[in-house]
Amino acid sequence: MKRVTERRTYSYLGPAGTFTEAALDQVAEARGQQWRAVHNVGEALADVLEGRSDAAMIAIENSIEGGVSTTQDALATLPGLRIVGEYLVKVNFVLVAPRGTTLDEVSVIAAHPVAYAQCHGWLGQNIPAHSHVPASSNVASAIGVLDGSLPAQAAIAAPGIVNHYDVDVLASGIGDNANAVTRFVLVSRTTAPPAPTGADKTSLIVELPHDHPGSLLEMLEQFSTRGINLSLIESRPIGDELGRYRFVIDADGHIEHERMADALLGIRRFSPRVVFLGSYPRADRQIVHYPDRYADDVFVEARDWLRGIVSGEPEA
Repeated sequence: MKRVTERRTYSYLGPAGTFTEAALDQVAEARGQQWRAVHNVGEALADVLEGRSDAAMIAIENSIEGGVSTTQDALATLPGLRIVGEYLVKVNFVLVAPRGTTLDEVSVIAAHPVAYAQCHGWLGQNIPAHSHVPASSNVASAIGVLDGSLPAQAAIAAPGIVNHYDVDVLASGIGDNANAVTRFVLVSRTTAPPAPTGADKTSLIVELPHDHPGSLLEMLEQFSTRGINLSLIESRPIGDELGRYRFVIDADGHIEHERMADALLGIRRFSPRVVFLGSYPRADRQIVHYPDRYADDVFVEARDWLRGIVSGEPEA
């Protein structure tokens, strides 16, 4: 066990200047600790599982592109991980190039695929004949342009890139949606969930037993009949055969709430595989409201009522 005085290590998609670094900067307990820049989500999670890092910050959802498939698939297939917090980062982009470059000289643009997808409109209007070279991160796109390792004249990056690299900003605010947000999660090795705050979220991955009419509805009813709202549900191919999917789910509430625990028990009874990813505070700190009939004491009273019947206790 680590001593309290030892520094903790956090992995994140680097190098310095990425949106992931901005998300990690929101973690109060990570400030002043050791930050380890990695190349991809798989490396970040391997750091956690193999003990090189205490936790990893990874992107899991974008308000424009939806779920990050590499993250979802990794969490579905790597046992021993637990989400302990979520963080939101507003997404904005700039087009950068080596000093002296002008916009009319740009025909090839380096960009992370997600960033590139969020700038389609601006690029179509201002550089309609351009081509795209994928990069592993927003910062890597700029580095590749600067050192010549990517065959591009300009790169899409986060505004913070100017604090770390010598570039010219050819255009600012090039994202198609000014309200774009990326959701990040902090992942540690398996541990007990943080105590409920009243503004919590529970994430899990569920596989259906087999493909038959109503199987998805049966899974969703485990939540709806207990008054639990789902803020995210996405399907991902399992990969063993065509037509088989797993479902990535975010549900409002905490596993220590009676209604959530009851729903998870219902899902576990018919699903061949349920991956509990974690119960943790919502990034927006929005209190979860639900009808009185789904309050914890209602579930407790119903369970006590049934126990009394089974044990033969006289009815009050």
